[in-house]
Amino acid sequence: MNLSRPIRPATQPLTIRAWLPAAITLLALGAALALSFDSLSAILPPSLWWHALWSPDTNDIQQIIAHDSWLPRVVVSGLCGAILGLAGTIFQQVLRNPLAEPMTLGVSAGAQLALTVATLWAPALLGAGQWIALGGALITAVIVFGLSWRSGLAPVTVAVAGLVVTLYCGSIGVALQLFYAPYLRGLFIWGGGSLVQQDWSNVTTLASRLVIGGVLTFVLLRPMTLFGLDDVNARSLGMSLRRMRLAALALAVGLSAAVVSAVGVIGFVGLAAPALAQMAGARRLSQRLVIAPLFGALILWLTDQTVQQLSGVMGDLIPTGAATALFGAPLMLMLLARMHRATRLPGGNDSVARRHPVTAASLQRRLIGIVIVTFAAIVLALDFGHGPYGWHFSSLDEFSRVAIWRAPRTLAALAAGAMLAVAGTLMQRVTGNPLASPEVLGVSAGAALGLIAVVVGFGDAGHTARIAASAAGALAALLAILWFSQRSRFAPDRVLLAGVAIGALFQAVVAVAIASGGERATTLLQWLAGSTYTITPTDAAFALVLCVVLGALTPLCNRWLHILPLGEASARALGVSTRGARFVLLLLIAMLTAAATLVVGPLSFVGLTAPHFARLLGARRPLQQVLLAAPIGALTIVIADWLGRALLMPRELPAGLVATLIGAPYLMWLLGRRR
Repeated sequence: MNLSRPIRPATQPLTIRAWLPAAITLLALGAALALSFDSLSAILPPSLWWHALWSPDTNDIQQIIAHDSWLPRVVVSGLCGAILGLAGTIFQQVLRNPLAEPMTLGVSAGAQLALTVATLWAPALLGAGQWIALGGALITAVIVFGLSWRSGLAPVTVAVAGLVVTLYCGSIGVALQLFYAPYLRGLFIWGGGSLVQQDWSNVTTLASRLVIGGVLTFVLLRPMTLFGLDDVNARSLGMSLRRMRLAALALAVGLSAAVVSAVGVIGFVGLAAPALAQMAGARRLSQRLVIAPLFGALILWLTDQTVQQLSGVMGDLIPTGAATALFGAPLMLMLLARMHRATRLPGGNDSVARRHPVTAASLQRRLIGIVIVTFAAIVLALDFGHGPYGWHFSSLDEFSRVAIWRAPRTLAALAAGAMLAVAGTLMQRVTGNPLASPEVLGVSAGAALGLIAVVVGFGDAGHTARIAASAAGALAALLAILWFSQRSRFAPDRVLLAGVAIGALFQAVVAVAIASGGERATTLLQWLAGSTYTITPTDAAFALVLCVVLGALTPLCNRWLHILPLGEASARALGVSTRGARFVLLLLIAMLTAAATLVVGPLSFVGLTAPHFARLLGARRPLQQVLLAAPIGALTIVIADWLGRALLMPRELPAGLVATLIGAPYLMWLLGRRR
């Protein structure tokens, strides 16, 4: 009898766990149905529902809306969700990566950029929009998989490559929207994933793609099942890995492009649906290929109906794709917390520095040389430009008139570049991760989230409020990333993947913030692209003061930067409180990032590239790297601001965009050469 007592409580949790997925699914299905009926009742009385949906009266506008807009939107949400669930399952199976999906792999961003370019320069081709989207998706997929091929398509490398390509495509898209806002204003909402429908054309197209994709998927079922094994076992069974992998990936890319061409970017459904299918007990691939699309359809259907309710309350149109990203980013963090395996990234270019030791005198000469070049760049940015008579140096009289506009921008860019470089150096030293930077890890995204919250909620806030909000956002992003990566003892790959999730959450919030269009959207887009257009002398002085103060605090942390990479036990043995030291360093990084983000926006990659260039020049110690990286970062942003201002005169390219165009290819090269 005593043995029977512990059996009952042991079996009861298993029963609850077995029923829980089904109960949650039924609850979600009931909520989707209830919300759908509620939105339909706002259009028509229930007595007319059946007649309006199947044979509407062409003289009744409400019945036409129900038949040609409401019902197609419901069907399209289900079809898009199912297609994305299928594509996500294929990506995750082939890449053996539970975090792979169209949005995190850059496929959706490439398709969207291709459609944006076609809208501007080849509108006649938009009739074949699905092929244009497919072409853009294929190009970005080739880039992402090409960058990570030498690493064996390792999950962390694929995720980082997808993030970089997504940010690169996104920054170009933002710049195009700034230049051609009147022509692309509709893309503000469409780019966030709008499911608004006017007829049944998208239903027909998406249904055919789902059927064709489903048939091809089950044709490839056996090869994809073998991808669950390691490569050696798969080859022993006679499978051509490269050919089958490329075929399956091409199928998933095509499915993703079909959704983007129809409704825009829908985020994280491809991540959530396969994960929920596994939680529901689908262990075999054949089961997941059926259940994941059903979950995807339910997720997007429920999300879209919820968005319609919130849109009425808030008075703004919220893109459904942005809303799914708001839900999906926390899910990605949850999946990340459940991952147990951690792999270390190579130690960057430190080996180069060790092979070629540099003396202190040589480093000093190089530092002086960089400072001289930076000073020359400042003079060039202030005095050399493009005017009515071509390129020329300004006369003394002309300089007195243009300096009031050029000087604040140049000095603010100088301060922002130095602060981003110092922040990136500190992050790489604290995490031991050569790919860490405020942009890649989502710290700049956190700072941007704080600023957007202030701008949207309180309008024209002062400098103090903006700095406080940006610093709070950056610190919150840092703490979230490190909290989710602490189970792996801050393994570099785990920190990077957490940053990917934070960055995706940032993109979703931005899409919601600019969805309503208008002046607020244009202002946010200018700032996100890294514009210094609106910098005043007060702003420049404020940025310089912060740069000097925060830069002066950095040498005080030199001992911690030497000791913390040695590990927890060694640091404590040397009398360093790791928790307190790490918190102070994180706070300093957050302040540096927040101040720089206010000037050049959240995307520039200076925080990544400047520390690497400093290391390539021979800086091995933390303080040496900071002293070399700061002027390199300042030089980069000053030149980027000058080029953006002068190259396309009278138009301007934002400094952050120019720096991204310079920095992102370097990161791609860095990823591509890793094994």
